[in-house]
Amino acid sequence: MLVPRVLLLGSYPPRECGIATFTHDVVTSFDRAFNLRSEVVAIDEPGGEMRRYPPEVVGRLNEQDRYGYREAARFINRHPAEVLAIQHEYGLFGGERGEWLIDLLDAVEKPVVLTLHTVLPEPDETMLRVTRDLCERAAAVVSLSGTGRDLLERIYGIDPQKLRVIHHGVPDVAFQSTDAAKASFGIGQRMVISTFGLINRGKGLEYAIEAMREVVTRHPEALYLILGETHPVVRRREGESYRESLHEMVRSFGLQHNVQLVDKYLDFDELVSYLAATDIYLTPYLNPVQIVSGTLAYAVGCGKAIVSTPYLYAEELLAHHRGFLCEFRDAASIAQRLTMLLDDASLRRATERRAYRFGRQMTWPNVAREYGNLFCELAPPRGASLVTSA
Repeated sequence: MLVPRVLLLGSYPPRECGIATFTHDVVTSFDRAFNLRSEVVAIDEPGGEMRRYPPEVVGRLNEQDRYGYREAARFINRHPAEVLAIQHEYGLFGGERGEWLIDLLDAVEKPVVLTLHTVLPEPDETMLRVTRDLCERAAAVVSLSGTGRDLLERIYGIDPQKLRVIHHGVPDVAFQSTDAAKASFGIGQRMVISTFGLINRGKGLEYAIEAMREVVTRHPEALYLILGETHPVVRRREGESYRESLHEMVRSFGLQHNVQLVDKYLDFDELVSYLAATDIYLTPYLNPVQIVSGTLAYAVGCGKAIVSTPYLYAEELLAHHRGFLCEFRDAASIAQRLTMLLDDASLRRATERRAYRFGRQMTWPNVAREYGNLFCELAPPRGASLVTSA
């Protein structure tokens, strides 16, 4: 199977952010599926210029250097890749609402696939203009959810012929018992609730900790793991004040035996191992218009019973009894859903199976094939043919 050579533009590890992880996962899964060695132009934030990248990073873009966007376009045009794939988040690019990326697209002479990680249902005037300008210059626009695609067509007026839905990729793991993973962490037979990802005030973790006060009255064996370090941008702005406030809540509620904050950036293997040990995955996020969550996608793909606040992506992924929704900023509502699942093993198992079945279409090998098909459509090499998902 021949596919076009692809160059990716996005943040990239060792930068610690969700887009960096996603870009790395796309590269890894795509190269594995098609026996390629894709290359990356990495985006550096202020102060990130001294970062040391792995060999696949062949170019760098300083997000606050406007002249650098034209320079990056010239590099992209000289590169032998036939397609440019951009991982887009407004805060990754310079100018108001990241509008300097338009400079780059105006100068790039190759088909561009633009993957949008944020699509707001009520954009301000600048966001609406910038998004339309970016999409107009792209050959294809990828949304990570059906909800996002609908918003792009209905609210932003994007040509539906350009729009594609390719789900956020998830690990291709077996549906399995939590026993072995719990043993590896020394958890024993405790019932494990977890939340993972870079920590910031939008995660709503204080409501989850408060909910545990009620949960442990009925299930004293329950253990809530908050996995992840503070987001680097948050840490630069306010230090560890939010994490420290969470620790204080745990102490004041007497929950030291039932709530643990694991302060580290999880690599892929650690993340999957913790999910394997999880009985219930919890996302108490506060932003109702969040259109994608990699952590929620991973939990679905690993077949977890899930409790979440009803942000847009959660409503879509957890529909048809694939999980349970609770109210925003409502510890009692979170506790009620958690307790319901802890009380009823049969309900928990049925929910896990529904989530796992849905998640099969989202595994990274299937996502890689979908991107491969799209790249072939835009720049079909001689002898190429489309592939179907396994």
